[in-house]
Amino acid sequence: MEKETLDTILEGGLRVFQTKKGYRFSLDSILLAHFVSLKSSIRVIDIGCGNGIILLILAKRYPKLHLVGLEIQDNLADLARKNSEYNNLENRIEIVSGDARHIKSIFPGLSFDAAMFNPPYRKLNSGRINPLHEKAIARHEISGSLKDFLTAAKYLLKPSGTVFTIYPAKRLVELISLFRGSGIEPKKMKLVFSDYHSEAEFILVEGKKGGHEELKTEPPLFIYDDSKNYTEEMSGIFSELSHFPADGDG
Repeated sequence: MEKETLDTILEGGLRVFQTKKGYRFSLDSILLAHFVSLKSSIRVIDIGCGNGIILLILAKRYPKLHLVGLEIQDNLADLARKNSEYNNLENRIEIVSGDARHIKSIFPGLSFDAAMFNPPYRKLNSGRINPLHEKAIARHEISGSLKDFLTAAKYLLKPSGTVFTIYPAKRLVELISLFRGSGIEPKKMKLVFSDYHSEAEFILVEGKKGGHEELKTEPPLFIYDDSKNYTEEMSGIFSELSHFPADGDG
């Protein structure tokens, strides 16, 4: 079994176990967790939850939520459970081992109000596959793709249910096409740039099941300034996620 690290994030608000050489969450997970906007007391699922980082942040941000994580890799599912317990959130976070491509054998339909996912987005024929199996499955479309996750979300969500995701900006056209093909209308998006001089790196998208055509484009997010420090907006995201509401708020 690979060695693990215990990392403190968000000014000590959370402590997260991660495999030392396997899959480790990155900034895109933080960006998605911040982009997600939810109502209190609803049922939410993270499809492909990895070690549970987004679930942990949302459980802290929204103390009344019941959250479910679906993860195909048993070792990561176990790690997500461990992280939930370590942060005293196991009573509100449920981790289920399973494959999103077989979603109908795992959950009943129309059972969630919102779904989110940070899906594998490297095509199998687009470069060398990571030799570490855990990283390869998390990053490459080996055991699931955006289309698979959207198909699962459509089945799981109640009418007018909401979807949140992050995806490479260069695949935006494909993303919108797949959203609409799944009956989920893009309603809000935000481009993410590494710095003021780079091309767009990621796109954050919110969609609604059965929604009508109307897309809001938010101001872009720049991660680094010209001095290679976090921009004021990016620092504000970290600060906002670090100050969790008291239990009962949200």
